[in-house]
Amino acid sequence: MKKVKPRTLKEQNTLFNFQDFKKHRFRFLYFVFIFVLVAFLLTAVVPILWLLITSFKTVGEINSTTYHLFPQAFDITKVFRVWQKANFTRYFLNSIIIGLGAALCAVLFNGLMAYGVNIVKPKGYKVIHIRVRISYRIPAITGIIPIFTWLSALGFTRGYMPYLALRLILGANAFYYVNFRNYFLSIPKSLFEAARRDGCSDLKIFFKVVLPLSKPIIGVVSIFALTASWSDFLLPYLLLQDSDLYTVRVEIYSIQTTIGNGFSSDEFLRLLVISIIPQLIIFFIFQKQITNSTANSGIKE
Repeated sequence: MKKVKPRTLKEQNTLFNFQDFKKHRFRFLYFVFIFVLVAFLLTAVVPILWLLITSFKTVGEINSTTYHLFPQAFDITKVFRVWQKANFTRYFLNSIIIGLGAALCAVLFNGLMAYGVNIVKPKGYKVIHIRVRISYRIPAITGIIPIFTWLSALGFTRGYMPYLALRLILGANAFYYVNFRNYFLSIPKSLFEAARRDGCSDLKIFFKVVLPLSKPIIGVVSIFALTASWSDFLLPYLLLQDSDLYTVRVEIYSIQTTIGNGFSSDEFLRLLVISIIPQLIIFFIFQKQITNSTANSGIKE
């Protein structure tokens, strides 16, 4: 009888064991997995590479009937010239300020809610938990129009604060809540009991005990909130009516829809490349944390 080699600890903790997939009974699944992976690369990675390569081409190369994959010359100074031409420093700073504010709102709002519902457990906490589960299936975008109408009626539609206020109102993000919930439930209950015996209130326990122990999940949620804010177009477009406060995405849209904006097609492509670089950098640096958080974000009973 053939002796089965026991799995190592690393193999047991691996989501996909390629050695198992290569076995006869898993061969079909192995090829399906490879097909899905290749399809993902073609649909997600190739467009970004095409945009990056094409942005270095001249207008003549882009409009040429003879297609060439690579430009005749890579001139990195083109990126800096279009940056200065569009005055992108201002819009990058706006996006960073708003992104940090949105991350702070996401951490405080969802962290407090997850702590209150799952650790403090006040009367009616199960109803809140169920409503959060239901909100998984309801797009947050559905509440933007009535809230914007309300803010407009109050004349509260200029400056950073209206946008951050709306971010806080819409801050009950089920994905962030679940990540905080799963992390908080992993903290030993003895720590909460010891803090209560020392006379700490629930709010003091949250800020003095829970938050210092939750730096990993705070970092992950902050990354998600920051990248979501950077990608957001509709909220800042509706609320940031002062052009000096435009974010990167809103300014690119403004350039695209302005007749005679002075930007050629190749320069506009470079602006698009500049706008996605921060997100790519964040993803490649924190991809392990993002992947682990996504895998563990299912709601556990």
